[in-house]
Amino acid sequence: MQSAKPKVLQTLAGKSLLAHVLDTCNQLTVDETIIVHGFGGDQVKSEITNQYTQSSFTWVAQTEQLGTGHAVKVTLSDLPKSGKSLILYGDVPLVSCQTLAALKAANTDGMSMLTLTVDNPFGLGRIKRDQNGNIEAIVEQKDASADEQNIKEINSGIYCVDNALLHKYLPELSNNNAQQEYYLTDIVKMAVADGITIAAIEPEHTFEIEGVNNRQQLASLERTWQRKIVADLQEAGVQFADPTRVDIRGSLSAGQDVFIDVNVVFEGDCTLGDNVYIEAGCVIKNAQIGNACYIKPYCVIDRADIGAGVDIGPFAHLRPDTVLSDNSKVGNFVEIKKSTIGQGSKVNHLSYIGDATVGTGVNVGAGVITCNYDGVNKSQTIIGDNAFIGSNASLVAPVTIGDTATIAAGSVITKDVDSSALAFGRARQVQKNDFQRPTKK
Repeated sequence: MQSAKPKVLQTLAGKSLLAHVLDTCNQLTVDETIIVHGFGGDQVKSEITNQYTQSSFTWVAQTEQLGTGHAVKVTLSDLPKSGKSLILYGDVPLVSCQTLAALKAANTDGMSMLTLTVDNPFGLGRIKRDQNGNIEAIVEQKDASADEQNIKEINSGIYCVDNALLHKYLPELSNNNAQQEYYLTDIVKMAVADGITIAAIEPEHTFEIEGVNNRQQLASLERTWQRKIVADLQEAGVQFADPTRVDIRGSLSAGQDVFIDVNVVFEGDCTLGDNVYIEAGCVIKNAQIGNACYIKPYCVIDRADIGAGVDIGPFAHLRPDTVLSDNSKVGNFVEIKKSTIGQGSKVNHLSYIGDATVGTGVNVGAGVITCNYDGVNKSQTIIGDNAFIGSNASLVAPVTIGDTATIAAGSVITKDVDSSALAFGRARQVQKNDFQRPTKK
């Protein structure tokens, strides 16, 4: 990967390769997850432990990289002798929960495996079957004869194996092969010798067994996965201006008649209601957007909860803990942070609203800011229903503006304002006639 970061921590669709695999394991409700780590193991362990604070993993170091068989062998002291194990790979991120559930169900005689029939099997282990169609061995590319290299069914490396068999076979592995590695595939030959029938299933999608070894493969798998996510959303009724120009780095659920323009990025868990219209270039993270919202170009929405019929942007920035109530409006170059905007209220132009509660029917003029930070503490601004905040006003928190109060344009408000009152705080205008501007010498 030409990176200081271990391969399994490289990201696909906004999540590390290893995290994709671990999340799939969590969906299966496994009893224990054992992670075998080699290069950059401390970095892998630190990042995964910090990310999965509610999960417990067993970590096993593979101090020498002597092949996949050796990688599984080093887990034997931690592996129960009963039950079954799914053997997965940190750089094969997109195998589905459904496929693994089927693989587990197929293991009725001690071992099942995931295979795939491909047009070009070069470089991959071939599935060798006997005349009755039963699997009898897996032959690696470098060890395959000319006839074996013509086989098109390949090994994915993903297995479901009885733990008792792993404890029996792994200590018997040999590295007497072209690469002088301990092949995990040799356990198939051992199982056949013991008369075990090995079940094989194929995944629904080819990409489920695709691994990542370089930047090109990572980019290719990213685009494949994005196409799959977009196709699923299209089937659910979402319209994309260009399905190839959208990124979904997490999960996205959407109602009916949703339109998404080009170069929109979704991150984390996002939910869109019916009739949502999102224009070009928006970045939306961990947000809930209600029915019939209109989001104009180049807005950034991060951990915001947006009601129905809300109009946003262009170039608006909604920071975490922003709540926009139904039919409110946030205009161009407005930033809102940790604030609630009431139903039908408007913050239309060039404003900053932070740590504030804004009532219903409020009009916030252009250039208004809530001065919520004194250099040490954050303080609250409360604006009552139907208040009118004139342009370029500064509301110095903590401060409360009463219902239907009016704040004159250009005011600096440092004290509470009563309901229905007019407040202004600005210097008296002075005019000097016949004023002469300075001239250059």
